[in-house]
Amino acid sequence: MLKKSLFYTLILLGQCFIISAQNPCVNGNAAGYPCNQIAFYANISNADLSGGLVGVEGNDIWGWTDPESGKEYALMGQTNGTVFVDVSNPINPVIVGRLASSTGFSSTWRDIKVYDNHAFIVADNNSGHGMQVFDLKRLTEVTELPATFTEDANYNGISSAHNIVINEEKAMAYIVGARGASNGCGAGGLHIVDISDPLNPSFAGCFDADGYTHDAQVVTYNGPDTDYSGKEIAFNSNENTLTIADVTNPTNTFLISKQGYSQSAYAHQGWLTEDHQYFISNDELDESAGLVDNTRTLIWDVRDLDSPTLLTQYFSDRVAIDHNLYTKDEK
Repeated sequence: MLKKSLFYTLILLGQCFIISAQNPCVNGNAAGYPCNQIAFYANISNADLSGGLVGVEGNDIWGWTDPESGKEYALMGQTNGTVFVDVSNPINPVIVGRLASSTGFSSTWRDIKVYDNHAFIVADNNSGHGMQVFDLKRLTEVTELPATFTEDANYNGISSAHNIVINEEKAMAYIVGARGASNGCGAGGLHIVDISDPLNPSFAGCFDADGYTHDAQVVTYNGPDTDYSGKEIAFNSNENTLTIADVTNPTNTFLISKQGYSQSAYAHQGWLTEDHQYFISNDELDESAGLVDNTRTLIWDVRDLDSPTLLTQYFSDRVAIDHNLYTKDEK
């Protein structure tokens, strides 16, 4: 995953490309933008990221740190492909190169995760896209900027997908919201792929006992529920429920529990605390649907995986759609 610093070194605000000294957050303002404890370093517009193409938008972002040089790279999803940006100098981010969508078609949703110095990329509503695999070490070898890359491999066990999740400890990728999936795994749940050999991914199994999964986090469980110690546990956001599954054996996955909540509109995504005791999640549409007045964060007690309970809800003083959230180092 990205180091924490990377999240505020690349800020996409739809303006021109700015290279400047750090602008601290003072009285809620940094370089003309509203802020809260975040300094402004630099900005690259979608137009610059796409090389000046009209109508290209951004959709998701992940990151990679080169283990040899320590350089940090942002992996930026766009509607027409993926852009790789060197952000190791936060006031001077550099576009290293671009990888086009495997089909050449646009997709509103593109998602990227990393394992063993390789990026794994899926796109939704993009028939025939599959899962692209890109060797990130190639970013360190570019001599003429920006480079035009081609994929190093493609897993065609799915046609398109909304998202991808990776448990790096087990070298397993979990493709979610897949369409056109092979191997009888086409309900849009977890399409599980062995990526221990990154350039030769292979189908391993699936979990679709609760239908469509929009996003997930899969961990080697080390929480307080000793019934599942050391197991591979998936915490799935399944549109209207938190759905927990045991995916230790990809060929024999099973549902542990699922739990809905009041005023749900679209259970979108969530993330465990480091101690695996609590799951913090969001509902993408509850604000816009008028079900709640302010941005809501749901905090689940998952100390008993067989019986997750909604412990409390946090309401921001702002009204905005919440989309993705992550926790790191108990913060």
